[in-house]
Amino acid sequence: MPHTPSPTERPCSGFTPTRRLFLGLGTTAAAAAALPAALGTPAAAAAPQAFTGGFEAPAATARAKFRWWWPHGLVDPQEVAREIDHAADAGFGGMEVADVHHSSSESLDPGGHGWGTGPWRQAVEAALSRAEERGIVVDMTIGPSWPAAVPSLTPQDRAAVRELAHGVRYLASGEETSGALPEPVAEPGHGVESRELFAVQAVRLAEGASPEDRRTALEADTLQDLTASVRDEELSWTAPGEGDGSTWALIAYWERGSGQRPEGGPHTEPVSYVVDHFSSAGAQAVIDFWEENVLTSRIRSLLQGPAGGAVFEDSIEMETDATLWTHDLPSAFEGHHGYDPVPYLPVLVRVDEDQVFSFDPDTDRRALNDFNDLLSQLYIDHHIAPIQEWAHGLGMDYRIQPYGLQTDAVAKAAVVDTAEGESLGFKNLDDFRSLAGGRDLGGKKVLSSEAGAVYGGSYSTTWQQTVRTIAREYSAGVNMAVLHGFSYADAPGAQWPGFAAFTPYGGGVGYSESWGPRHPTWQHVSDVSGFFARAQHTLQSGTSTIDVAFLRQKGYAGSGFGAAYFSKEGVRHGWTHQFVSPRLLRITEPRVEGGRLAPEGPAYGLLVFEGDAFSGRLPTMELDTARRMVDYARSGLKILIVGDWSAPQEPGTDQSSAEELVRAMEELLAEPSVHRVDSREDIPDGLAALDARPAVSYSQGSALLHARRRDDELELYYFTNGSDDETVDHRVTLPADIDHAYPFALDLWSGRITPLPEHTRGDGTVDVGVRLAPGASTVIALAPPSWTASHGEPGRKMPPGRLKKLRVDGTDADEVRVEGGKAVVRASSAGTYTTALSDGSTASTAIDSVGEPVDLASWELEVEDWRPGGSATDTEVVLHEHSLSSLVPWQEIEGLADTSGIGRYTTTVDLGEGWTGGHGARLDLGGVSDTFRVTVNGTDLPPCDQQDTVVDIGPWLRGGSNTIQVEVATTLINRMRAFRPDVYGDVSRQDYGLLGPVRLLPYGQAEL
Repeated sequence: MPHTPSPTERPCSGFTPTRRLFLGLGTTAAAAAALPAALGTPAAAAAPQAFTGGFEAPAATARAKFRWWWPHGLVDPQEVAREIDHAADAGFGGMEVADVHHSSSESLDPGGHGWGTGPWRQAVEAALSRAEERGIVVDMTIGPSWPAAVPSLTPQDRAAVRELAHGVRYLASGEETSGALPEPVAEPGHGVESRELFAVQAVRLAEGASPEDRRTALEADTLQDLTASVRDEELSWTAPGEGDGSTWALIAYWERGSGQRPEGGPHTEPVSYVVDHFSSAGAQAVIDFWEENVLTSRIRSLLQGPAGGAVFEDSIEMETDATLWTHDLPSAFEGHHGYDPVPYLPVLVRVDEDQVFSFDPDTDRRALNDFNDLLSQLYIDHHIAPIQEWAHGLGMDYRIQPYGLQTDAVAKAAVVDTAEGESLGFKNLDDFRSLAGGRDLGGKKVLSSEAGAVYGGSYSTTWQQTVRTIAREYSAGVNMAVLHGFSYADAPGAQWPGFAAFTPYGGGVGYSESWGPRHPTWQHVSDVSGFFARAQHTLQSGTSTIDVAFLRQKGYAGSGFGAAYFSKEGVRHGWTHQFVSPRLLRITEPRVEGGRLAPEGPAYGLLVFEGDAFSGRLPTMELDTARRMVDYARSGLKILIVGDWSAPQEPGTDQSSAEELVRAMEELLAEPSVHRVDSREDIPDGLAALDARPAVSYSQGSALLHARRRDDELELYYFTNGSDDETVDHRVTLPADIDHAYPFALDLWSGRITPLPEHTRGDGTVDVGVRLAPGASTVIALAPPSWTASHGEPGRKMPPGRLKKLRVDGTDADEVRVEGGKAVVRASSAGTYTTALSDGSTASTAIDSVGEPVDLASWELEVEDWRPGGSATDTEVVLHEHSLSSLVPWQEIEGLADTSGIGRYTTTVDLGEGWTGGHGARLDLGGVSDTFRVTVNGTDLPPCDQQDTVVDIGPWLRGGSNTIQVEVATTLINRMRAFRPDVYGDVSRQDYGLLGPVRLLPYGQAEL
C-alpha cells in the first residue's frame, strides 16, 4: 500500500523543475512524478474512519470533484486514464464526464466520435477502470451537454420537449374571418415538421386596450371556445357586437415539439433533441437510450462498482419562444388543481418568455401560480422519480441542479439524492440556503455546487479567489464542490495550453477555468484540495443545525431573493437560516419537539414568514400550510409573522377555502408562541418579544459566516470570514450541549487539531476568540477534554485531566496555547504577563527577550517561465534568475513582463547565536499571487493557509543563519496575453510573485 503522508510530512514546497514539461497527452514520467501525492490511499479512504481520521486524511467521498469536459468521443483512453491520475494525485475525489466543446474552432465528428458512440464508450470504460484503481469516482452527465437529450428522438415524438404556440388575429366588432387560422407568432424550432391544433378561442379586448400594447388586456367573461367550429384548420367566424367599437382577439393554439437541442452541439449524429421533462415518456426515452446504446456490460459492471458515482443533470434550461408545455397537460392540471385550465390559456401563453395577454393582474398571477405548481409536481413525479429509480438500479446516485424554471426547487432538493447549485448562476448565498433547506428536511447528506466559474476569467482565475468563493458557499450549506472544471488535454484546432471547453468563447475570453497540469498552480493544488476535503468532511459529519426556517410561498432557487432581516443584518449577529416551501413541508412532514421543528435536524428554533416575495408580498398562504403552522405553534414552535395578515388569500385560482384560511390565520395569531410585526424593519422587536436568539452569537456585528454540525459527542462550527478586506478578531459564543465541552481548533489546511485553552464557560455556552484574515476559514470543535488524548496535535499530548482544568479566562500576553503537550504563553515583546485562570487564580509568566522585527527585502529569484512548446499540449520551461534588492511584481522585472510560471524566492537571515527554543517568529509575506509554499532551512512546511499570508515558522528556525524559501505559482494570463492577444490582449496583467513587504515578526513563549 502506498505511504500516506501525515500533515507534517506533506510538503509546503519542493517541486523540482524540469527543463521541459509535457501536459496532457505528452506527460512524461518525470513530470508525473513531480505531482503532489494524494491526500490518502484508496484503501484508507474506503475504510470506516472516526471524525479525526477522516479529517487528517479525508476519504474520496469528502474530496472535491471536477467537471471534466470532453470534446465528445475525440479522446484517447490512455490520456483519459492519465487525467484520472492527475485528479487522484492532486487529492480530488471524482471526475464528472461532460460533453462540452464551445471553444472548438474546427468541426468535430459527431457521427464517428460523438457522445454515446463506440470511441466515447471506450473512453468511459478507461475512465471508470482507472478511477476504480485510484479509489475515486466518475459521475456521468445524463446526456450530451444540457438539458437532457438523446439522438433517438425527433421533435415530432411525444417524448421530446413540447410547446404551445399561439397565433392571433384581431377583428373589429362585426368583422368576419374565413379560412386558415392565424399562424403561430413564434416560428417553429429546428426540425419541427408537424403541429397539432389544440384550441381556438375568441375574447374581446378590454376598453382602451390595443393590439399594440406590450400586454393586451382582455375581458375574461367574453371568452368563447371556437374549437368545435374548426374544420381542417379553417374557421368562419364573425366578431360579435357589430358597430359597438369593440375589438376581438381570435387566438389559435398549436401543440408542437419545441425543437430544442442540447447546448453547444452537434454532439451526436443524428442530432439529439431535448426530452420532455414533465412526462414519463421523456424520462423513459433517456433510460431506453442508455440501456440500448451506452451501457455495455463492461460499463454497467464498472458503474455498479466503487468507481460509479452519480448520474448528473444540469439546470433546467428550457428554451422556447412559445409556451413550455407537455402532452395531456389539461387533464393533469385538472387532476392536480380541480379545474380546467383552458379558459385561462390567453394569460398563460408566452412569446420569448413574456406574457402577451392579461385578464387582470390578480387573475393572471393566480393562474400562473397554478401552472408553475403543476410543472413542479410533474417534474418530481415523471422526471426525478423514474430516473432516480433507474440510477439506483445501476448502483449510482442521482444529482441534479433543480432550478432554471419557476418551479419548486426547494422541494426537489428533498427528493433527489443530491441537489446542486452553482457559483456563477446563483446571485447570493440565499440561493444555496434554499436548496439546503430541502436537503436537510429531506434527510439527504450532500449539497453540491458547480463551483468557481467566472465569466471572463479564463487563465486569470486564482485559487485564492476560488477558495474564497467556495468557503462562503460552505457556510450556506454546500458540502461538496464540483469545480468548473477540468478540460481534456487536446482537440482538433486547439492551441496551447490545450483544449479548453469555454475559451475562446464567441471570440472572447469565456468562462473559467480549465484546471489541471497546464497551470503552474497545479504544483500546489494538493494543498488546496486538502482544504476542500477537510471542510467537506467536517460539513458532511453529524447533523446540520439551523436557527431559522424562512417559509417562502414558492420554492424557487437561483432568484437572489433573500430573507427579510436575516440575510443582511441577522447573519452579522450569528443567525443562520434556510428556506422551506409548502410542498417541502408536505413531503417531509417534520414534527415539533422541545420547541424545535425537525428536532433530529436541522432543529429550527424559529419559523418566519411574510407575504409572497414573488408577488409583491401579497399575504398568500395555502390552507394546508396555515393549518400546519397552527399545529407547529401549539406544539411550542416560535413563529414570527411579518406584515398584515388580516385578509389572507389562497395563492391559486381556487378561493373556495378563503373563509377557512382567515379562521386558520386568526387561530395562528392567537397562539402564545406566535408574534406578528407590521414590517421588516420591526423584525428585531419581534425577535425580542419571542425571546428568540441565535444559537451562535458574536460580540459585535461581524463579517463572520458559519455553519453548525452536531452529534452526541461532538459539536462542529465552521467559520469563514466573508469580507475581502476586514480581519475578524473577536469573541464568539457557542452553545455547549456536551458535558465539560472543551474547544479545539481544526486547521483545514494542515489537518492539525489543537486545544484552545483561552475560553470561558457559561451556562450551557463556551466563549472563544476567533481571528480570521479576510477570506480565511477555520473549524472550532466542542468535545470532551479527553478528545485530545487521542486526537490532539501531532506529537506529545496533554493528559485529558490536566486539559480539563486548563481554562484561561484571559491574558495580557498575545495568547495562551498548547504546544508540545504543554500550555505556553506567547508574546511579541519581552515582559512579565498575567494570565487569569477560570478557577479565579492567576499565573505570572516571564518572557525574557524577544528580537526586533526584521524586514526581508533582498531575495534571490529563480523563475520557471512557462511558454508554448512544439504542440498544443507541450510546455517549454525557460529559467530566469534575478537578484532583488526589493520586491516588485514580475512585470516590473526585466524579461518577466509577459511571464507566467513558478518563482522561487530565497533569502538568508541571521538570528544570532542566542536564539533558543523560547523564541520563534511569524513570517509575514504581505502580498502573494497566486499560491505559495514555504521552506525553512531545507524543511518543507505543512500546507499554508492560502488566505492568510502570515505563517508561523518558529519550530523550524535556529540560532545563526537561516535560509527561507517561498515558492509562488501564478495563473497563465500574462503569458496568454502575449501568446494570443486576439483573445486575451484586453485582459489586464496580473501582479505576479511575492509582492511583500515581507517581515519576520519574532515572538517569545514560556510555559504557563
